[in-house]
Amino acid sequence: GLFLAMHYTADTSLAFSSMAHICRDVNNGWLLRNLHANGASFFFICIYLHIGRGLYYGSFLFKETWNIGVILLFLVMAAAFVGYVLPWGQMSFWGATVITNLLSAAPYIGNNLVQWVWGGFSVDNATLTRFFTFHFILPFTIAGASMIHLLFLHQNGSSNPTGLNSNLD
Repeated sequence: GLFLAMHYTADTSLAFSSMAHICRDVNNGWLLRNLHANGASFFFICIYLHIGRGLYYGSFLFKETWNIGVILLFLVMAAAFVGYVLPWGQMSFWGATVITNLLSAAPYIGNNLVQWVWGGFSVDNATLTRFFTFHFILPFTIAGASMIHLLFLHQNGSSNPTGLNSNLD
């Protein structure tokens, strides 16, 4: 991600061409971009398997650990969404418009919330800049939340499906 950020420009008039520059002109830029995008998809597969395992073995009974895990899921989904918007193609623009407009369904504050996320009255340069910033900051937030998730996991003990005792003392 950092190597991609070195060549990316978070401006509505330059974002798409900076993606083309990464794929065409940067050495192995096409590979880095595809690894970054497909790595996110693989990460989601691992997350869904982890959630399925947690449901199967009853890990949801450890409420703190489970709730932090749900928060982690939403943070990862947010990071993936803002990353999806960054190439600023037609699908990215309309994806940002439609998904952020879902916030307008919130009673009383919905329209103000949408304008706050957009940074104005429409999806524009301020939105792209904010999404790039969020895409950069969210992985650090996810890492911190993962540490909290592990802290609660080690306090409660994990749901050990094999029933083996890991305490060798």
